[in-house]
Amino acid sequence: MLNNEYLKRVYDQVEQRDGDQPEFLQAVREVFESLEPVVEKHPEYEKNGVLERIVEPERIVKFRVAWVDDEGKVQVNRGYRVQFNSAIGPYKGGLRFHPTVNEGVIKFLGFEQILKNSLTTLPMGGGKGGSDFNPKGRSDAEVMRFCQAFMTELCRHIGQFTDVPAGDINVGGREIGYLFGQYKRIRDEYSGVLTGKGLEFGGSLARTEATGYGVCYYTAEALRVLKNDSFEGKTVVISGSGNVAIYAAQKAEQLGAKVVTVSDSNGYVYDPNGINVDVVKQIKEVERGRIKEYAERVPGAEYHEGCKGVWTVKCDIALPCATQNEIDEESAKALVANGVQAVVEGANMPSTPEAIAVYQEAGLLYGPAKAANAGGVAVSGLEMSQNSYRLSWTFDEVDAKLKNIMETIVAESLAAAKEYGHEGDLMLGANAAGFVKVANAMVAQGIL
Repeated sequence: MLNNEYLKRVYDQVEQRDGDQPEFLQAVREVFESLEPVVEKHPEYEKNGVLERIVEPERIVKFRVAWVDDEGKVQVNRGYRVQFNSAIGPYKGGLRFHPTVNEGVIKFLGFEQILKNSLTTLPMGGGKGGSDFNPKGRSDAEVMRFCQAFMTELCRHIGQFTDVPAGDINVGGREIGYLFGQYKRIRDEYSGVLTGKGLEFGGSLARTEATGYGVCYYTAEALRVLKNDSFEGKTVVISGSGNVAIYAAQKAEQLGAKVVTVSDSNGYVYDPNGINVDVVKQIKEVERGRIKEYAERVPGAEYHEGCKGVWTVKCDIALPCATQNEIDEESAKALVANGVQAVVEGANMPSTPEAIAVYQEAGLLYGPAKAANAGGVAVSGLEMSQNSYRLSWTFDEVDAKLKNIMETIVAESLAAAKEYGHEGDLMLGANAAGFVKVANAMVAQGIL
């Protein structure tokens, strides 16, 4: 509910302009609903039109990507890069290759990225990009040709001091390698223009693990501070089986929990003995197969068609790590009925507004995505630093910095929540803390 007149006026304007972009509207409303005490305390934000400016991207690039498949047939996809806000640093955010990608999805991700990057304390603005290209079922040669065609257009809009993309859904080490190679060829320069690179050409140790590990470091710190508790002995349900899910499962197990589920777009597996992460890695990272194969290889594991049922599995901690809006009100109620104590988001905006209301009403520990999954972009920022210094830190050095950043995000979120009269509210705290830093920078730099 938007009671503040300034917030309501700007949101109504966004709704009028972008009514065909539901994910973007959802992201903006969720943030605005947290900002009422902030804008009331800072009248200078309205005077300087901060809200009007922060919801409007500084630049949107949309382009055609034409490439040739293995049959010699010409394929055409759409490419996007939304350069949303550069108040605190160069644009930073991933590239997503998925059939669901459109301008509204990229704008929602880019808007979330502004506050997420701010929370890391690193100097990075918010951006996002991608294409409706689907690499699943494509050969390495086809993926390479697509990536080269995509970067041929994108390269004129990015640079290490302007915009530094990274990976997201379906954009992993293979894709980043092809994109980086094409940028280097066209621009004739070797710079840290992409993160998530291979270790041989400027990548950072712990980048692959960063988002999943970061979710668990955040969860562990929030449990410690708010509940005087830990992962030890807890049952954890995880959705997804990509990069975030795999390494969240690995770290949760290292911290003493038992992870009993993973999923993909077809269904989920339940393993009462605890998910064998090595088997998931083999299926997903090596063979690029489907998660149902896990049940065929691991005795005692069950495969269930459909993704939604994963939230009916009894657990203490739920870590949604698949995609946006995967937990609706019904699923949230099922989690609560089964005794869940904490829901912490590894994916971007995986809970609907109705689901979040259920968490809050039940008094759950709720860690919002922009805070809890900031570990990936945090280590991307550390990769940028290593590229600038022309050096490499050890895995343990990067991991320690990541852990410190995630614990700092919890502390800053709780401090902001207390300052604005909502003590213990991690969602309001994250939105407020991330926003204030960017808003103050925007005011200081004038009307741009």
